[in-house]
Amino acid sequence: MTDHDRRHPMRYAREDVETTEGVPSTPQSRSPSYRLAFADEDFLCREEMRGVRLQLELMKPAMLLDEADVVSTVVLFGGARIPRPELRDTARTETLRGLADQYHEARRFARLVTEKSLAETGGTENVIVTGGGPGVMEAGNRGAAEAGGRSVGLNIVLPHEQAPNAFVTPELSFNFHYFAIRKMHFLVRAAAVCVFPGGFGTLDELFEALTLIQTGRMERVPFLLFGEAFWRKIIDWEALEEAGTIGVDDLDLFRFVETAEQALEVMENWHLPRTRRESLHR
Repeated sequence: MTDHDRRHPMRYAREDVETTEGVPSTPQSRSPSYRLAFADEDFLCREEMRGVRLQLELMKPAMLLDEADVVSTVVLFGGARIPRPELRDTARTETLRGLADQYHEARRFARLVTEKSLAETGGTENVIVTGGGPGVMEAGNRGAAEAGGRSVGLNIVLPHEQAPNAFVTPELSFNFHYFAIRKMHFLVRAAAVCVFPGGFGTLDELFEALTLIQTGRMERVPFLLFGEAFWRKIIDWEALEEAGTIGVDDLDLFRFVETAEQALEVMENWHLPRTRRESLHR
């Protein structure tokens, strides 16, 4: 008996799972009703158990990240379809071929962030986290691995595109069913949010994070958009302000950057002007 066992006088759940596996096979023991509830996949997947599944997806990554001493993260959002530079000729559009340079920049940025994290905190702060898939996500995990550090991958079950890339630290590779819980894990430890060009998923993550900051539900962390030309082409930011649907201060919530070095400089010198709303609440 270990010290851990002595501190816990009750039987462990794992012991009962192993015990039931050796029970004689009878009509009663083979009945689905006889299965231990927490070891019964069919039961856990019932519609009525959605709340429990949400809780499990919240708790499992949180507990494992705590155990791995991941204190804070630098989030990389970006398109799964952006190719590696050496594969740019295989991209289906001219724009995607041009965006292959963003793969290179995301890789460089993740490597520099990770090198700095290892030197200053032993790799516990500013750990790179991506969606764990291809494209920009792969570039982020790849850059961290090349620096000799760890990185997190928050994957999700999708019918295409999404599978863990080979550069995610295996013990920090997670899989989700619920988009909402996955998004929460992206931001709950975020010391900075960096967004590279992408599609619907990237835009969803971009605007949700900005909304959380705009409404005060999340602290104002460095928020960087890589590739100003792309972002200005697809979003008319000033039109939103001119229409009055966002405030002029909201345009200060993010910065455009082009290179990994510029991004690091902005992160290290992140100073936002105090907004009118903050002034009123002081």
